[in-house]
Amino acid sequence: MNYKHILITGGAGFVGSNLGIWLKTRHPSMRVVAVDNLMRRGSELNLPRLAAAGVEFVHGDVRYAGDLARVGEGLELLIECAAEPSVLAGYGQQTDYVIQTNLVGTTNGLDLARRSRADVIFLSTSRVYPVRALNEIAVEETETRFAIGEDQRLPGISRQGISEDFPLQGARSLYGTSKLCSELMLHEYADMFGLRFIVNRCSVLAGPWQMGKVDQGVFALWAARHLYGKGLAYIGWGGRGKQVRDVLHIDDLAELVALELTSFDRLNGSTFNVGGGPEGAVSLLETTRLCRAITGCEVPVESEPRTRAGDVKLYVTDNTRVTQATGWAPRRTPADTLESIVEWLRDAGEPVRRILG
Repeated sequence: MNYKHILITGGAGFVGSNLGIWLKTRHPSMRVVAVDNLMRRGSELNLPRLAAAGVEFVHGDVRYAGDLARVGEGLELLIECAAEPSVLAGYGQQTDYVIQTNLVGTTNGLDLARRSRADVIFLSTSRVYPVRALNEIAVEETETRFAIGEDQRLPGISRQGISEDFPLQGARSLYGTSKLCSELMLHEYADMFGLRFIVNRCSVLAGPWQMGKVDQGVFALWAARHLYGKGLAYIGWGGRGKQVRDVLHIDDLAELVALELTSFDRLNGSTFNVGGGPEGAVSLLETTRLCRAITGCEVPVESEPRTRAGDVKLYVTDNTRVTQATGWAPRRTPADTLESIVEWLRDAGEPVRRILG
């Protein structure tokens, strides 16, 4: 790995802080700078972790290009993690922040990378795929989950999950749209300025130090509510908890990013679906059972049958393309991921409990 100076936007958030610490710990001579506006509650708790690992922190906002200019000379790689990550962002609220952060912020980062002649790894999302198309996937209903059916009419969907060939036409939420627009901007910067990039469309990411909420970070939220004895709710799709996501542990993502950094010449211009895959797929009902077993706690779970705007019944990643290109595959199961979250919650104590409890 030849990169000597890396900037991570959203670097005090869950994904950015974990990636920064992971890289700096394994490559002590590498300069790793994290920039973050600290607007998400709990991100301030990552500052001591970053400092202890030797990651430099800059208090800045990607919406303002001048804040990014403070990272110093010699930037060689930008890892773009900054985002308003809620799928519900913009529904019945101000649309400003999600668009300014996810699109304008990305463009500011690309301008910095262009001027520095730095490479870019862009963390996109499975939510670039349209809601209606995802909900038209034929499913079979089992006792505990929805599962992908055998016969499908749409391209890019099989028992292995959703591939990069899945249709992109249709509405997907402002969150998903802003991330897809950012992907398109990457292609324009690559064509106009020779910018080199890799896009990872991540499924649900989870692990220690995630300040989970109902609309983002659901697995950390589920574990925390069980540990702290707080109630939960199955929302939508009849309120039975059968909706499915594939979960990817943050350390599995870090291992992929490390592989990509060693093979950037070959992978330049690639877009990959990245997730836990079929083995990492789990329903909310199954997640409840896992959390009960891991924590030894049982909490009330209400049922809210009405499906919200933007909700999808099922998402499972087909990792075939990224595995063929890099040899990478996720190693941690949903149970492994939940166990690591519970262990962190028990060690973190009251500061985290005040946020997640």
